[in-house]
Amino acid sequence: MCGITGAVGLKDISNVLFDGIRNLEYRGYDSCGVALMNRNSIIVKKNVGGVGDVYQKENILRHSTHLGIAHTRWATHGQVTRNNTHPFLSCDKKFAVIHNGIISNYRDLKTRLQKEGHRFDSDTDTEVIPHLLEKFYQKTSDIEASFVQTLNLLEGTFALAFITHHQPDQIYCAKRESPLLLGIGDEVKFIGSDFNAFIDHTKNAVIIDDDEYAIVSKDGYTVKNFVTNQEVEKPITRIEWDSETSKKGGYPHYMLKEIYEQPQTVVKALEVEEKTLNRLVDMIHKSKSVQLVGVGTTYYVAMYANYIFSALAGRYIPAISSDEFVSLSPADKNSFVLAVSQSGETYDTLSALKHAKSKGAKTGAIVNVMGSSISRMVDCPVLQGSGPEICVISTKAALAQMILLTRTALKLGLKDKKLTQKAYNGFMKSLKSLPDIIEALLNERSGFIHRIAHQHRNVKNWLYLGRGVYYPIALESALKMKEVAYVHAEGMPCGFLKHGTLAMIDPDIYSIVFIPPNSEKVLYQATLASVEEIRARSGFVLGIHFDERNRNPDLFSEELILPPVPPVIAPLIQMVIAQLFAYFTATSLKRNVDKPRSLAKSVTVG
Repeated sequence: MCGITGAVGLKDISNVLFDGIRNLEYRGYDSCGVALMNRNSIIVKKNVGGVGDVYQKENILRHSTHLGIAHTRWATHGQVTRNNTHPFLSCDKKFAVIHNGIISNYRDLKTRLQKEGHRFDSDTDTEVIPHLLEKFYQKTSDIEASFVQTLNLLEGTFALAFITHHQPDQIYCAKRESPLLLGIGDEVKFIGSDFNAFIDHTKNAVIIDDDEYAIVSKDGYTVKNFVTNQEVEKPITRIEWDSETSKKGGYPHYMLKEIYEQPQTVVKALEVEEKTLNRLVDMIHKSKSVQLVGVGTTYYVAMYANYIFSALAGRYIPAISSDEFVSLSPADKNSFVLAVSQSGETYDTLSALKHAKSKGAKTGAIVNVMGSSISRMVDCPVLQGSGPEICVISTKAALAQMILLTRTALKLGLKDKKLTQKAYNGFMKSLKSLPDIIEALLNERSGFIHRIAHQHRNVKNWLYLGRGVYYPIALESALKMKEVAYVHAEGMPCGFLKHGTLAMIDPDIYSIVFIPPNSEKVLYQATLASVEEIRARSGFVLGIHFDERNRNPDLFSEELILPPVPPVIAPLIQMVIAQLFAYFTATSLKRNVDKPRSLAKSVTVG
């Protein structure tokens, strides 16, 4: 949630700052604002709307400056209004602050500050910070000391930055449980929520850890721990992502680009080193109990893995939603908790891992962002290498995670002698065929998918149905429709139909059914029986299947026929098809595809 960036250099950095905050807009886009250092004052410009709109409305680029900070917001405290937009100023206008996260004790701090005469203009938790800085500076005349005093009063999560007229050549920033990095360029130094804030200008980054603050100038930076007051030596991390990878590359939306990048994503997931996965397998093998955790899409990825570990390794590994983990998990010193997170900063998943570690459990994670909080806190991190995923809707990252979890299940099955080497090799051969199959389907079937999506774009209610491993595929596919098209879609197992949901079936309820290859005879026949139940009640069924044409005439209202594939990759192919269906439904409804309302890419608040 929310994006922050800042830059300081010898020359004008106005355009650099604009590029940085525009590259972070996927993290939040309710409103946007900047604070620019001026010779005589701090210039604050902010408004509701996206980055481009606000910059144009406020004519921000007419101001030149050598130092500035910027923020793009996803509202948590206070409505989407100009007054609630970052940055926020102190009463004397000498401090300007931007912030991600939640200050959990802000009400108490605000009440105390108001009694001391401080005036507040917003409903946000962030606004207490500039007033605290002003208060302590009036007593100490020391910027750094005032900052440390302020940080030690704040409870909750934050990545924050401020500039002050008292020290016009420096940016101050700090972090606790919300991502923050420095970008180290030759002529300009940066701060940012993630690499995209400065990747156009430098690939050298310094990762700020919890309870650390940094002072950044054009000539360098200093990092200290605000609890111990000790200076911290920080290594420079080289970012491997190419800035062009983050651009749309000719596609109308990042979502479509990232869907079409999935063949290469699979290749990258298959190239993750054997030794990395072997370590993960060893930790699962040695643990008496193992749990998978994720939330939203990554919870459905974990559910998918639950079925895959059972089928390929004979091991039951439950999937628990990160936000419910503390209530449900039996984690102890004999446990291994494996988390799945795209950003590596997801608040609920971080909380679940901290709880697991407090109980003595070993931890692992599959994440996409190097240097992220989760990747650094677990015992066994696996970096999936999918490259930046800019669209708020996760597509390629989720597929890569499923591939890596499938590889892990296969290795565990081999280690535990649930699979022969011959069977293992056969499954791996199927996985290696997946990139070419996805590429062919995207090129050959997209027209059919677009036609069906456009024709049924005004349908208000969809049921997404699947059995076995196709159940989490149904859940994830329904989530895509909800996220990007704002259409009610409910994922459920086919078996639920006759236990209540059949009462809802009528010509206005549409169903998508994920049908396995007919080589999975029992699952295939049971799924077709559910289709018959819906059709007998005049329900519409879009069947996504691998059957030959006309094998089941008149069974489906609409059908998407896919080529025969091995069962281990069949659900993954159907998920890609469902992603494209949600995308085309959203574009037909003229939705904001890359920035769905009320959502943000990295949910770092509870």
